[in-house]
Amino acid sequence: MNPLKTVTGTIVTGIVLALIAAVVLKGLIPSNPIEWTIWFHVVVGIIWIGLLYYFNFVQVPALADAAADSDGPGPAAIGKYVAPRALLWFRWTALLTWLSGAAALFKLGILADAFMLQGAAAVIGVGAWLGTIMLFNVWVLIWPNQKKVLGLVQATDEEKAKAKGIAFLASRTNTALSIPMLLAMTASTFHNGGLLF
Repeated sequence: MNPLKTVTGTIVTGIVLALIAAVVLKGLIPSNPIEWTIWFHVVVGIIWIGLLYYFNFVQVPALADAAADSDGPGPAAIGKYVAPRALLWFRWTALLTWLSGAAALFKLGILADAFMLQGAAAVIGVGAWLGTIMLFNVWVLIWPNQKKVLGLVQATDEEKAKAKGIAFLASRTNTALSIPMLLAMTASTFHNGGLLF
């Protein structure tokens, strides 16, 4: 049986490979709860931002092409089968990314300093604030409006058109914010000449 034929098998394979790498490279395995929290934060963050980029760079242009193709199957299949599943992963990984990031900052004793943009925590605080805005956009602007667009909740054609515009702009805002957010998160690792984490 090939474990790569299922999502679960693929994830388990990745974990096994990470453990093998950790044994071979010695010291790679997170040794305390903060390191495990940061590792989890990075994993779910990659899924969240990866889906954000998928929506903006692949799905939105593909839906436009599908709608314009009079001989093709149209955008219905994406809207019915792909988008709801992708949005499920998108919104929950957004929440898990924010929660695990806040938990890591709390465990490091810099949560308040980060959100107050004080001292050495100011750089990561910029990333935390941008991530907070992005989380807000996911749960308050994108998801409620996408439910209307996808027909998961009742809406008139006018409401769907308005919802589509709001979700689109919120998603594009998150894409733009993700670039400085990722810069702040990675720059904070080496802030002041030493590792923050």
